[in-house]
Formats: sequence, structure tokens, C-alpha cells
Amino acid sequence: MRKITRIFFVCVVLSNALFGQDIKNITVLVDKPTAKVSPNMWGIFFEDINFAADGGLYAELVKNRSFEFLSPLMGWKEVKHDGGSGSTLIINRGEANSNNPRFARITVKSASGSYGLENEGFRGMGIEGGKQYNFSVFARQNSGATKIKIQLLGTDNKILGEAALQNFTDQWNKYSVSFNSTATDAKAHLAVLFEGEGVLDVDMISLFPKDTWKGRPNGLRADLAQKLADLKPGFIRFPGGCIVEGRDLANRYQWKKTVGKVEDRELIINRWNTEFSHRSAPDYFQSYGLGFFEYFQLAEDIGAAPLPILNCGMACQYNTAEVAPLDQIDPFIQDALDLVEFANGPVTSKWGKLRAEMGHPAPFNLKMMGVGNEQWDVQYLDRYKLFAKALNAKYPDIKLITSSGPSPSGAQFDYLQKELRVQKANFLDEHYYQSPDWFMQNASRYDGYDRNSSKIFAGEYAAHIKEPKTAKDAETMNAWISALAEAAFMTGLERNADVVQMASYAPLLAHVEAWQWRPDLIWFDNLRSVATPNYYVQKLFANNKGTDVVPALMDGKILAGKDSLYSSAVIDKTNRQLIVKIVNTSSKPMPVKLSLQNGPAYGKATWTELSSANDLDINTLNDPQRVYPAETALASADLGKSPLKLKPKSVNVIKVSYK
Repeated sequence: MRKITRIFFVCVVLSNALFGQDIKNITVLVDKPTAKVSPNMWGIFFEDINFAADGGLYAELVKNRSFEFLSPLMGWKEVKHDGGSGSTLIINRGEANSNNPRFARITVKSASGSYGLENEGFRGMGIEGGKQYNFSVFARQNSGATKIKIQLLGTDNKILGEAALQNFTDQWNKYSVSFNSTATDAKAHLAVLFEGEGVLDVDMISLFPKDTWKGRPNGLRADLAQKLADLKPGFIRFPGGCIVEGRDLANRYQWKKTVGKVEDRELIINRWNTEFSHRSAPDYFQSYGLGFFEYFQLAEDIGAAPLPILNCGMACQYNTAEVAPLDQIDPFIQDALDLVEFANGPVTSKWGKLRAEMGHPAPFNLKMMGVGNEQWDVQYLDRYKLFAKALNAKYPDIKLITSSGPSPSGAQFDYLQKELRVQKANFLDEHYYQSPDWFMQNASRYDGYDRNSSKIFAGEYAAHIKEPKTAKDAETMNAWISALAEAAFMTGLERNADVVQMASYAPLLAHVEAWQWRPDLIWFDNLRSVATPNYYVQKLFANNKGTDVVPALMDGKILAGKDSLYSSAVIDKTNRQLIVKIVNTSSKPMPVKLSLQNGPAYGKATWTELSSANDLDINTLNDPQRVYPAETALASADLGKSPLKLKPKSVNVIKVSYK
């Protein structure tokens, strides 16, 4: 955040006309904590939508690397050079290798020149000059002595890097080679060229940057993972979302297909492939290279609690609404029980042993799990009861997150809220994709909730604006007004931390050329990424969550829209800080004076502002800091004397150290 030095002068006499309007007095009762703030309060929600996994967070650069798309050569094209000739035959092994049945049989028919395949990547391949890239392929020589020449080609087809492989045996083996790129290109592509007469079988053709998150093979794109880590999330919910349900049960997300050796994971079509006709993505599949082991590992890396969501025997009710009969629900429940063993079980157990074989003998410390996504009505309640009975019996310490339906109100919502509370559900998952006005008007939503009943997980939320007529950028839906409204609403979540114990914006990631849904928290292309204004709001709250809520009052009442102001306050007992958040949603500057009552001796203070004069301002890849936090040093002794002039439409975090 930008550091700005200011000098504040304390005037002996302060006139209410100083700023042309009345000074607003906010009183913080520092010694009156009202609720504990959960360590998991502010988290992140990951779903493989908008090419968030393959082509996004998962750093693999080759699309359709194992020829398993519905069209086996989608993403590939045949090429011939210098008189070379050959052919490609796709062979399906069927039950002999049911998870990865297809491979390509390459027949090179000429002794000179080369024949091969080029891969386009995910809207191209983002290649950085001077960086190392790791190529691998599974291969088997059937006849002859074929060589493979690997070339990275730029937009102009110039060679950016190359390497070679040879001496293949007549058994399937993995072969690898590394090389450096000589230039940067966001739209590069890969050529895999075959030379020398013969027949070579190939599968799992892969290209990764060496510089993945934590330097791991089969790893994550470093800049995107770092942006997630910078949020300091309390949890990461995965793998979705609607992705969990599938359009039908056959294409639901099944975690057991996403673990073990990467080459043995079964690819399926992504449910967002055809969900929106106006944003159709026929090349959108799930390779599961980013699977449950990698999600658990990411959560551990960034210090977040893992929150997996599992299918409860119901497909998406907006699509097919398929359900598994209640007398056939046991395999779904067993998947949930086995997941706890995979995450937490000893290495002597079946699934704990697999975790250890994948490189993590220590448990992942799983403490919570979601049962279903946006399901509703009695069919969901019937299935949840069976899940809860089995999980509570074997793993009573695992907290369960349940659906409240797809909307924040209405008959479906009311039914589940009532019935699940009767069942003493641990968490009710509420979702709201609404207008900015709705968010500002609902900052008091949880003030009247039952303090002694089920807790709330605000699992998916985002303020949606109407498409501006002048919109040119995909990121336009992440306009400043949406972030401002979310900040106002989040003060209400924080103020009610005894009821709302987890919250996450959704969705998380979107490729600027391959999105299906917006707004989204982080946008990216093949080389760059940009944090939206909404991201910075999330970061301000998550990085300043504190340990205990304390009252922030104006005229003895909470601030939830009066005079266009919203506020919440926490103390951080660990770091000895008072943190006050104030959101000004008006179009005028607002003079605010803080009175810190009955507190200790105060020391260093800072004031972080996030603001913009234009409701529709956005951050883009070419202008990533148009809306960006600015930090100011304050004299804590002046807080109760000199008003802070809050900018119009601003989010403000005042942090004061105490002794």
C-alpha cells in the first residue's frame, strides 16, 4: 500500500462549518467486547469457472494434453516441415486404462523433414523471456527410432526455445527435458515435431514453467497463488460451487478422481462449457491436475483452513435436478467419510496412505466440510440428515456446512433456515448476488439473528451492477460502486461475528478472454493479473480482522447507513491494536471524529483509505492501481480532537496500537 506522510495540526477551536457540514462523532467502546472474531472469518471461494483452474491457477500450458476432450485433437493441429509426412491416429484403450483411455499414435512416413502437432494452449501460452520451462511426455516406441523436437513458438512463429528427446523404449515411460525461453510472448504456442521413420505412441504431453508456486512440479501459477496468499484468508472453500453438483450426476465433481498420479486422473467436461450460450466454451474441461490434494496443499501454504464441498447425491436443480434415490445414497456418504480419512487419517489407513504417497504424510487438519451446494427443498433436507448422521457418528468434531438455497430470501430460503436449525446444523450457507443498493440496505441483516442457533457462512456474495453502455473491458462489472457496497455490508458481517463466522466473495478468478460469469475478484491474462477494487476491500477486512468485536456507535446506535455511514470495530489482542472500519457511501466528504472510550494508552496510528470519485472506475491489466489503498500516518492523540475528513465514497480503516 502507498505510504503517504501527512502532518495534522490540532486547532484549539473546531468549527462545525470547517467542512461545510456537521462533524459526525463515532464512539468506540474499547473495553466492551461483544463477540469473538473467528480466525476463519474472511476466506476465499474457489470454483473452476472462467478458466480458473486449467488455463488459470493450474500452471499447465498444454490444452487437452492427453487427448481426452470430446474432440480428441481439440487444441492441436497437424504440421509438416521440410518435406516431412506422417499421420496421427487416436487410440482408445477402453477398460485397459479407463481413467485415461486415449493416446496418439504418431506414424512418421519420411526419413527427412518432420511431422508433428502444435498445441495452442489456453488462448495462447504465456511465456516469459529468460525463464525455464519443463516439457514431459509419456511415450512408447512401436517401430523405428523416432526423435521428438520440442519448440516454443512466438506469435510470429519465431522459435523462443527448443529441446529434443530420443531413445524411447517399447514400454510406456515418462520422458522430460527443460529449456529456457529467449523472449516474452503472451500468445506463444508449442510444436511437438517427430523425426525419423517409425511409429511412436505419445500421451500426457505437458509443459510447465519452472517458476510455479513454491517451485512444485504439477504446480500453480505463482502470481495468482500469491494474490490469494496476500489476502491472508482464514479458509479456502473448494472446488465450488455449481461445479460440485454438475449438470447431471454423471458429471458431478468426485474428489477420488482428482487424487493419485496425475496421469491416472479422469478428465471430465466442465459444467460451464455450455452453461451460457452467449459465453460458450467448447474447449472447457477439467483435467483434475489441480485436485483435492493440491487444494489441501494450497490451503496449508497460505495458512487457510480447508473447506471442501461434496456432492450430496443431487445434481444442479437449475439444470437436470437429478437425484440419487435415498436407498442408493451410501456411496456419496462414503465419499465424505473417506475424504476425512484422506485429509486426517494415519498413513496406515487406505486413504491416509495415499496422502502420504503423494508427499504429505502429516494430516491436513480438516475440521469442516460442506454437504451440497445451492440445493433446496425437502429432497436436500432428506439427504443432509443421512450425511449428518453418518459423519457425526464417526467424526463428531467435523463441522458441517449446509445449504440455504440459491437466494437470500423467499420460500426455499425460509424452509431450510427453519428445518436445518431444528436439525442443529453447524453452519447455514447463505448466498447473495444482488445490487449495490441491496448490500447497503442489508448491513443490519444479522442484527436480529438468533445468537444461540446455527451459525452463518456467507459463502457466496458479490454486488452486481448493470452493464454500462460504454463498457469495453471484461472487468467492468467490478466497478468501484460494487466494492463500496460490499464494504458497507461487510461491516454488518463483522459487527455480528458471533453469528456470521465465515464469509467469502465469489467467484474468485477469471481469464479476460475466457470468462463465463462476472464480476470476479481477480482477473488475468496469460502473463498478468489484476486485483479489482473488490479484492482490496476483501484484503482490508481480512488483513485487519482482529480477535474481538467492540461497539462503534453514533448517538448511541450502531452505524448501518445513517448519514450514509457504516462502521464496525475490533480489537486485536494478539497484536495489541484497535481497528475501526468506516465506510462513507455518500457523494460528499464526511468529517468524522473518533472517541475511544475507556481504552488503554495508545501509540502509533495509521489511516488506510480506498476511494474513487467515479462509481464505474475499475482496475484493468493496463491500469491495475486506479483504485488502490493509500496509507497515512496519524497521531493517535489527535483522533478525539481533529476530525478525519473521509473522502466521498470511501472505505477507511483506522488502526491504533495500544500498550
